Amino acid sequence: MRNEINERYNIKKFIYILVSATALLLTAATADAQMGKREYVNLGWQFNGTVGNSFVKSAQGYGAYIEGGYYLTPMFSIGGFASFNTNNAYIPKQTYTFEDQSALTTDVDRSIYQVPFGVSMRTRFMRNEFQPYLGTKIGPEFSTQSTYMSTFVNRHDNWGFYLSSELGFVYYPFDANDFGFQFAAYYSFCTNRNSAYDIKGINNLGFKLGIAF
Repeated sequence: MRNEINERYNIKKFIYILVSATALLLTAATADAQMGKREYVNLGWQFNGTVGNSFVKSAQGYGAYIEGGYYLTPMFSIGGFASFNTNNAYIPKQTYTFEDQSALTTDVDRSIYQVPFGVSMRTRFMRNEFQPYLGTKIGPEFSTQSTYMSTFVNRHDNWGFYLSSELGFVYYPFDANDFGFQFAAYYSFCTNRNSAYDIKGINNLGFKLGIAF
């Protein structure tokens, strides 16, 4: 009698597990169909302005980026990114006096070159052809600060920690989310330091335009 009761209980338990697993699979399949492709790649042009340092104060469009990710849930993705920016500043001709009392009269070109890369995270607020999102990027940054004079170049390389937040959207005007366009505005901070140029971190404010796959 007890074995028969146990057998009935095991059959009911098996049916319950089977029904629950089937419902879970159907729910996951429906969610996956509704959200379209889970993976994405964005790349394009970047306009960047340096903020908060006296070495180079400029906003210029000498930049590019590439990023990609995978949606772990219908709304949240994780992936990777890499980008570069160059910002230049021109200082008109003037006389510079050095520690050995020598002097040089020349104009000067200054440059900050930045290459951040690392992990990106994105939360989108809609899943249709228009997808606004909020993104965060974290990773290392390599930077070079250079001074170009008429007779020599002074260059400093350094590494720092990079953190960026951006607000943007991806628009897919065609079916199946296969091809679209991206726009985003961002603010970034990195810890790169250069005592020779009194740089105690490099902040950036900019926007980017690109294509989405």
